[in-house]
Amino acid sequence: MKSGKISFIVIILISIFSVIDSYGQSVTLSVSPTRGKREIAVGDLFYIIMEIKDVNGTPEKPSDVPGAKVVYFDRTGQWSSFSSVNGKTTQSVSYTYTVTLRAQKEGKFSYGPITVGGVKSNTIAYAIGAPMPEQNSPAQQQGNAQGNSDPDKPEYIGKGDGNLFMRAEVSQTSAYVQQAILYTVKLYSTYDAIKFIGATASPKFDGFVVEESKDISTSLEYETYQGKTYATAIIARYIIFPQHEGTLTVKGNTYTVSVDQREYYRDPFYGNLSVSKPLQLNVTPNELTVNVKSLPKPIPSDFSGGVGNFKITSSLPAQKFVTNQVASIVYTVEGSGNIKYINLPDLQKLFPSELEVYTPTSEANVNVGRTDVSGKIKFDYSFMPLEWGNYRLPDVKLVYFNPATNKYETSVTSGYQIAVEKGSGSEKSQIKTSAAFDSRLLSVVNNLTPEHRPYVYGFFYWLFYIIPIGGTIIAYVWYKSYLAANSDILAVRSRKANRMARRRLRRAYEYMKANDRNSFYDEILISLWGYLSDKLSIPTSELSRENISGKLAMRDITDEEIQSLITLMDDVEFEKYAPSSAASDMNTIYDRTISMMNTLEDAFKAKKNEEI
Repeated sequence: MKSGKISFIVIILISIFSVIDSYGQSVTLSVSPTRGKREIAVGDLFYIIMEIKDVNGTPEKPSDVPGAKVVYFDRTGQWSSFSSVNGKTTQSVSYTYTVTLRAQKEGKFSYGPITVGGVKSNTIAYAIGAPMPEQNSPAQQQGNAQGNSDPDKPEYIGKGDGNLFMRAEVSQTSAYVQQAILYTVKLYSTYDAIKFIGATASPKFDGFVVEESKDISTSLEYETYQGKTYATAIIARYIIFPQHEGTLTVKGNTYTVSVDQREYYRDPFYGNLSVSKPLQLNVTPNELTVNVKSLPKPIPSDFSGGVGNFKITSSLPAQKFVTNQVASIVYTVEGSGNIKYINLPDLQKLFPSELEVYTPTSEANVNVGRTDVSGKIKFDYSFMPLEWGNYRLPDVKLVYFNPATNKYETSVTSGYQIAVEKGSGSEKSQIKTSAAFDSRLLSVVNNLTPEHRPYVYGFFYWLFYIIPIGGTIIAYVWYKSYLAANSDILAVRSRKANRMARRRLRRAYEYMKANDRNSFYDEILISLWGYLSDKLSIPTSELSRENISGKLAMRDITDEEIQSLITLMDDVEFEKYAPSSAASDMNTIYDRTISMMNTLEDAFKAKKNEEI
């Protein structure tokens, strides 16, 4: 009997403890004003404390709190307890999450309930009063005088330190001219939160052509560097092509990065708490040097300018060819390297003279990848058969330099045999028709008289000889003067510089209308550099801001105009790599370029007139 009562009591106790354990899970909300204050006023910081006990879940950051703006949200505490009863061990775990808010509106408000891991919390009520006038401390007054009156805005503290820095690397420190080099910028940080804002200065890659890769880090990774663990991310990746031999310096961008710096303090009521304070840092990666070698000598006469690994193919869309009708042949170059700067041989010299070949149109489909620039570019040549017959379209060779083998290699696409039929209105084709002969004798008309004067004694008879001979002499003199005028290639390029630049600007205008920013700024830069190269007789690969300034000064270009040109080039390069949110109007850049071209052209003409 007695043992039965004891068993009944044990069962009752186990049931009670089970009920208590099931109700041990809880989510509790509480509100607290800023330390040192008893009430909440508009403009004040205050806190909502979330106590999560024995719940398998994490609360979400509040998106909307009545009457207030969420400033920070983070876990600020953790407690664990263990107990052992009759050999049975139980554990209780509690987490504290703190929502930091800024009061924005007067009134009485409530927040909650929230649900975490299936457990619902209580609802809290709080009141926000009118803003109270405060007397700022000298430090606060100084901060307000500097314009940092909003404490929610990040504090700008200048350059990064040992807790946040950038390292720049190149895939190789020795390369050939036009060889692709990978340049990466990696961010290292020990701060809690990192937000990349953007570049505040354009890259200074003098002597390089730059292609920006979009293959950057979308998440942080951890790396140990010099005995310390950092969160890292690749924030910039460029494929750079050196344009001339020598030691070239690579200077990276200056970036602005926003981070959260955690500050810890002990509250007498809530214990250990921490708050994240936003900071903005300006960070610049280290400079690098690359030793650039010239391509091996001798360079083949039919070298295409390609450095990389390429292959050429061709296609002939038309199946029927008729005189005086335009047809086309398409050559496609595929591979990786400086594919944008490949030139095909002069097909006018390779094709039969009976086929008139026109300037090709090109279409590039290029991808700036993780380590190289690859893709394909199509050259669409139009040609017109002038005479009917059978013709051979020759094989076309693409000669390029392969850095992997250190050799010049050749890719060949086979030619085609075509048959051209007669077309309407073909004058030259009539030469091949057989002439008909009429065997019938013509009647003789004898109307000569003693006073008859032969045509050979007339002026008009000799005029038929004088005109061709005179024309031949004039053509010979003109041809000699043409050869003399064009013997100096640099002088010819100088005369045509403005026309070529205008052609580039027209293409840039088309890109501007299509809102193609990258192609627009590429064309603007090519037109500026090409114009200066032709006018100053400096190879494009040797152009730099320093020798441009020196050459322009020798041409009596004013310092103000030179500085305006350099500023324009810097602005164009910056706009090319600036984020879209910081981009300026393309119309402004286009108008400034046109104005600068006109100014330089007038100055060059004035200088030439003075020399004459």
